[in-house]
Amino acid sequence: MELSQTAPSERPLAASQRVAPDAWPPGRRTAKDLLAAAKEFGKEDRGRSWFHVAETFGVLAALSAATIAAPWLVVRVIAAVVMGLTIVRAFILYHDYMHNSLLRGSKVAKWIMYGFGVYVLTPPNVWRQTHNYHHANTAKIVGSHVGSYLMVTTEMWKQMTPAQRLVYKAYRHPLTIFFAYFTVFLYGMCVSSFLRNPKKNWDSALAVVLHVAAWIALIALGGFELFFVAYFLPLFVATMSGAYLFYAQHDFPEMHVQPRETWEYTRAALESSSYMKTGAVMAWFTGNIGYHHVHHLNPGIPFYRLPEAMAAIPELQNPKGTTTLHPRDILACFRAKLWDAEQNRMVGYPD
Repeated sequence: MELSQTAPSERPLAASQRVAPDAWPPGRRTAKDLLAAAKEFGKEDRGRSWFHVAETFGVLAALSAATIAAPWLVVRVIAAVVMGLTIVRAFILYHDYMHNSLLRGSKVAKWIMYGFGVYVLTPPNVWRQTHNYHHANTAKIVGSHVGSYLMVTTEMWKQMTPAQRLVYKAYRHPLTIFFAYFTVFLYGMCVSSFLRNPKKNWDSALAVVLHVAAWIALIALGGFELFFVAYFLPLFVATMSGAYLFYAQHDFPEMHVQPRETWEYTRAALESSSYMKTGAVMAWFTGNIGYHHVHHLNPGIPFYRLPEAMAAIPELQNPKGTTTLHPRDILACFRAKLWDAEQNRMVGYPD
C-alpha cells in the first residue's frame, strides 16, 4: 500500500534514537539456518495452485451473479459482503503470483492476475515497486514508509510541525482504513502513483479510468442499486478488510522496530510481522495471510503451505506478536502509533 513516499524526517538518527541490537534470542537458529529451513516450503504444487484459482474465482463468479439476480435485496447485500471477503482471498492469490510463489511463468495466470490487480486498484507496476520495497525494509525506523503505513519515533514526533502531525494522524486513522477504497487504493495506489511517474505507472491511470467507466455504465444501465450492491459494496468491504489486515500485520503492540543501521531481515520477519489467529472460515477468506511472520521469512511460500511451515519450524511457533479480529485486539493495534526507542516498544500519541 502506498500511503506516503516521504517520511517527515529522514535525517540520520540521533544518539537517543539509536538502540543497540538485542542479543539473538537463545535457542533460535541463525538467520541463515532459518532461511534454509523455510526454503523447502517454497516448492509449489501447480495442480493445487490451479485448484485454488478455479475455486476462488468460481466462488466470486457465483456471488457476483447473486448480487445481480437474487430476488431479494437482503440476499443480494449478504452476497455482496461475502463477495467482498472472497475478493480478499483472490487478492492473496494475486499477491502470491506477484511474489512468484504461485503459477510462476504461466501466461494464463498472468492475464487473470493482472486483470484482477486493475479490478482491485492494485495495478501490477506500482504493487511490484512498493510491495517488494516493503519486504526489504519492513520495520526500519527510517525507510519503511514506502508500501506501508507511515511510522515515526517519539523523537521524530517532537520535531514534526503541527501540519505534519495532522497528516500522520490521518494516515493511521481508523477512518482512513474504513474508507480504504478511496484513500489507500483509489488515491494511494493509483492516482498518487500515476502523478509521481505517469510513464512507469500507466496501469494506475488505466485502473482509475476503468473504475470510473464502470460506475457510469452500471448506474446508467441498472441504476444506483445495481452499482452499489453488485460493484461498490463488494470492493468497499474488500479494500477495508485488506487495509486493516495489512495494518495489523505491521502495527501491533508487541512489534519491534529496528534502527536502519542495525536492521536485520530475519528478525524483522519474526518480530515485526504479526500472527493473526482466525477460525477456518476466516483463514479461507484471508488466504492464510494471518501467518504473516512466516510469509515475511520467505515470501516464496505459497499461501496454502504457510500453516505447514509454521508447524514444522519451532522458531515460528511462538510469534512475538499475536492478534485476532476481536474488537479488543483491533483497538490495541490502533493504539500503537509511535515507536519509543527508549522504552523499546510501540506507544500512543503524547497527551
